Amino acid sequence: MFTGIIEEVGKVVTASPDKLTVNASKVLQETEPGASIAVNGVCLTVTNLTRNSFTVDVMEETLRRSNLGRLTSGAKVNLERAMALGGRMGGHLVQGHIDGTGKVISIKPENGAALVKIEAPPAIMHYVVEKGFIAVDGISLTVTGKDTGSFGVSIVNFTQQNTILADVKIGIIVNLEIDIIAKYVEQLTKPHSGNISMDFLREHGFTV
Repeated sequence: MFTGIIEEVGKVVTASPDKLTVNASKVLQETEPGASIAVNGVCLTVTNLTRNSFTVDVMEETLRRSNLGRLTSGAKVNLERAMALGGRMGGHLVQGHIDGTGKVISIKPENGAALVKIEAPPAIMHYVVEKGFIAVDGISLTVTGKDTGSFGVSIVNFTQQNTILADVKIGIIVNLEIDIIAKYVEQLTKPHSGNISMDFLREHGFTV
């Protein structure tokens, strides 16, 4: 489990169809083979470590659902280690399980921030709500608005300076992970979910 608070920006050393090696420093601390690191929001298992890099295996399913297949040597990537139990929750609950990709369609500067609009498929837009959470390339962001086919996020200056969104451009493809709570609420309200009702969800704190 992750928080969507990026710890550092790494640089791809090599990228092949089934492996990825990334130069890093901070995320290597207290990391051992078998640990999880989110790369652009994708939860991956470390298979090898050196003093200044780590290697992960990448499955075909991951390549289909994310932008990792577009990475080449020298590309910058967002990195975050798995959240430590009892650590601070600075962002929101992020699983590292990418739901799909979106495309940046507009960027508008606003008082030191950047309003970024992202086009996303209906399967993702179904879960997007204004002022709700969404992870974009592993970054926990708040949705500022939405329409039928796209949503907006505000990228503050700190986030721009400390993530790969420093290089955000119109047309780039980003990884998207919707809020897991939205998925659970939908599942629990389906007819086959037994005695779950809106009253039940309100009583147990899922809705208001």
